[in-house]
Amino acid sequence: MPFANLKVPADTLTPESKKKLIDAVTEAYAEVYGERARATTLVLVDEVAEGGWGLGGHVLTAEVLGRS
Repeated sequence: MPFANLKVPADTLTPESKKKLIDAVTEAYAEVYGERARATTLVLVDEVAEGGWGLGGHVLTAEVLGRS
């Protein structure tokens, strides 16, 4: 079963954009593994809360990411 776990900043995706992302990832797996993989492809979208990201030892916030 193909599996993708996507981490995104919380509150940055609408339900429609999440669906679009899930559809695109599922399509990518189906293109690689063939149509048989579509029905078993699992895509998990985790929304990471403000301050729950770090890069190079620095906490990434909405301000740092330019979303404020």
